[in-house]
Amino acid sequence: MIFPRVESRSVLITGCSTGIGLATARLLRERGWRVIPTARKPAHLDQLRAEGFSPIALDMADSGAVGAAADAALQLADGRPGALVNNAGYGQPGALEDLSRAAMRHQFEVNVLGLQDLTNRFIPLFRRQGFGRIVNISSVLGRIPLPLMGIYVASKYAVEGLSDTLRVELRGSGVAVAIVEPGPIATDFGPTAAAYGWKHLTGAQSPFAELYRKMAAGERAPKTRDRFTAPPAAVAEKIRHALESPRPRRRYPVTPVAWAGALLRRLAPDALVDRLVSGRLAG
Repeated sequence: MIFPRVESRSVLITGCSTGIGLATARLLRERGWRVIPTARKPAHLDQLRAEGFSPIALDMADSGAVGAAADAALQLADGRPGALVNNAGYGQPGALEDLSRAAMRHQFEVNVLGLQDLTNRFIPLFRRQGFGRIVNISSVLGRIPLPLMGIYVASKYAVEGLSDTLRVELRGSGVAVAIVEPGPIATDFGPTAAAYGWKHLTGAQSPFAELYRKMAAGERAPKTRDRFTAPPAAVAEKIRHALESPRPRRRYPVTPVAWAGALLRRLAPDALVDRLVSGRLAG
């Protein structure tokens, strides 16, 4: 399907403190977009200002903050937003049986409900102007399960479902919806989980306690690049295509792992997928 050109090249990008969001902000600015980045922590906002951006503070779990950020972004975009990139999110580790209700709720508040809340504040404007792009950053784990990351998996399955439904609901409006599935990317995603997620587990006596210790240690350890891991710039390039192409794709797997996950889900029986991913429980 051919979509209208984005006449107002302004874009709000959430989660720009490091990694994918920051790489995307830099790339799109180089290409002439008016980039409005968000971050949650004051130090990251200061870093963005030092690079010449006009960032907005945003905590995706806070509906009031989402509304304030949307209003500020629309003001910076002169009331004519061109695109929204929903990148902010985190991964809550832990077996499902070890997660508190509060931990599960917070995962969905950030990764799902905050994402859709923010998006809903832009859709009416996109509809009225007859153009707009929405890019949701999902994961290969929005296609296949992974033990000990179940609530994160559930949040990304939800993002996939929301995106697919929204794409159909916006058909004929001139607004395109795309999903980007990065796979393993050289970012701070693992260390962020190590710093935040482990303290929210309730299973001190969990049968998975030893696996948690190994996982946390691995996430804190220095990372080495391998042929399956891509830099954040690779994801930024897919996002650029989704925003600028007259024929944006519905899905953009980025790494070989993401492509393999998509193929596995399409062709493999559930029993085979279960056997493949259960190796994570072997420690």
